[in-house]
Amino acid sequence: MTHEQILKYCLSKTGAYEDHPFGDESTVVKVEKRIFAQLFCLKGVPMLTFNGDAMTGDFYRKMYPKDVKRGYHCPPVQQPYFNTVDLSGNVPDEEILRMLDGSYKYVVSKLPKKTQRKLEG
Repeated sequence: MTHEQILKYCLSKTGAYEDHPFGDESTVVKVEKRIFAQLFCLKGVPMLTFNGDAMTGDFYRKMYPKDVKRGYHCPPVQQPYFNTVDLSGNVPDEEILRMLDGSYKYVVSKLPKKTQRKLEG
């Protein structure tokens, strides 16, 4: 998947919006001021960082050991909860969409119940 396709998919989520808190080199997608996806290039390679629980993060790192790493830019305390995916094409698009869905759901689950209900419609 391309960054453009991923961004479009992320922005289709309820309450999602684009931000650039780290400069123009990366695009961050947030819901209620919380990051659930970050798109950037590392040495010319398109990358995606997504959020999730430690068990899910570990699962994807084991499933795709060459293509999914702990959050590239994250402080060590956050690294178990963020994964960075090399988007060169080794991870199937359907799996990337599952990662994004899981990230969005995880971030929303951490919001106040009132906000969760609002986002769920």
